[in-house]
Amino acid sequence: MTNPEVRALEPKALWNKFADLNAVPRPSKKEERVIQFMKDFGKKLNLETLEDEVGNVIIRKPATQGLEDRKMVVMQSHLDMVHQKNSDTTFDFDTQGIEMYIDGDWVRANGTTLGADNGLGVATIMAILESDSIVHPAIEALFTIDEETGMTGAMGLKEGVLKGDILLNLDTEEDDEIGVGCAGGIDVTATRSYAEEAVGEGKTGYSITVRGLNGGHSGMDIDKGLGNANKLMNRLLYNGFENFGLRIAQIDGGSLRNAIPRESFATIVVDKVHQESFEFEFGTLVKAIKNEYATLESDLEIILEETKTPEKVMDLGVQEGLTKALYAAHNGVYRMSPDIENLVETSNNIARVLVQNGAIKIGCLTRSSVESSKTDLANALRATFELIGCEVDLSGDYPGWAPNMKSPILQVLVDKYKNINNTEPHVAACHAGLECGILGQNYPEMDMISFGPTIKGAHSPDERASISSAKKYWNFVLEILKDIPAK
Repeated sequence: MTNPEVRALEPKALWNKFADLNAVPRPSKKEERVIQFMKDFGKKLNLETLEDEVGNVIIRKPATQGLEDRKMVVMQSHLDMVHQKNSDTTFDFDTQGIEMYIDGDWVRANGTTLGADNGLGVATIMAILESDSIVHPAIEALFTIDEETGMTGAMGLKEGVLKGDILLNLDTEEDDEIGVGCAGGIDVTATRSYAEEAVGEGKTGYSITVRGLNGGHSGMDIDKGLGNANKLMNRLLYNGFENFGLRIAQIDGGSLRNAIPRESFATIVVDKVHQESFEFEFGTLVKAIKNEYATLESDLEIILEETKTPEKVMDLGVQEGLTKALYAAHNGVYRMSPDIENLVETSNNIARVLVQNGAIKIGCLTRSSVESSKTDLANALRATFELIGCEVDLSGDYPGWAPNMKSPILQVLVDKYKNINNTEPHVAACHAGLECGILGQNYPEMDMISFGPTIKGAHSPDERASISSAKKYWNFVLEILKDIPAK
């Protein structure tokens, strides 16, 4: 097995299971291998193991002696992980296991996402299922699929499959936080075709590269003011078009809907007569952008290079509409919660912009803890893109999770946290999509809570998991399991 340094970390049960899991490729929508891995794990332990019709894996373990009278606990995490890598990293997520290393108090990956989101939760549950010494009530381990790209696992879990009374969702990323609510989301996808025009004589081709941005989680990090590569690229293209008649041949920006775009690439054409003034003006704008983002995005690079002049560019009218629509389309925080301090209520991430071969595709993820506000922003985006002739599809709609401050399991966790750490936990809702809201539709009586170890930079190659926090979190989990209420 790889990653011996990580396997030597304490608690070994947790880190070894995480290393086992990270050796299995597990991209969203391609979870066949990790589903089989988890089924084999449960069967090897001679525990009741089943796969439902959408691919979720459920493993049941009886209570340890003396806790048979306690309520059954559903321990839940998702099997898939976000796949992001640096542009200069050679890595095949479909065939390779994650390469981990230790950096002070952090476990990181070599140029890729780490998979701590939600692999540390999965590893926690695996370690408890395997243990013959950890005290716990009856456990129903629920490993869902495809959380990161649609939550289809949680959506596909049928009513009546689960038997538990309490759900512990292990997918929160600050170890002093107890999650009691989350945002819902909806995908806004705009598409249209366009005619291409031949590039005439006297033109110069350029490539524009925006890279080096932090990226991050499009929910949890959306309020940090980080750069969005798609918005920055459009700003450059709009300025060049307005001042020098820049023409667009292609754009390829961003990747996953739930990751703030870190990179964007474009191929453009400018009249040779404007070449010198265009380059000067471009450089001036780059300096201004870098100055704006100097504090937050110190590694930002914006590169303009001459390249082979492309043969075709976008239709002029469509290009003008596209650059204006992308400028107008809202990105970032739309509304803060008036009820919960410092909570983002509604936001949008312009996640993907692809323009090539006569086709435009723009992908956004709109989030909100208030359904009407989510609909309002989605409609604003739809209207923006429909004005330039796009077909707009609203899909993947999933609900938020409304806080229940009178939850019995919440009180257990708050009391345990105070007793262990001599300080109050931060009880909060988050601006991310957790599966609790979806699961609660078919299991409305289930008492739900979310918590986890400290993970930074989720959904980006800067993802890292705190070693000291993992110890703190592991102890918290074990103490919670000892004190689950009686039936």
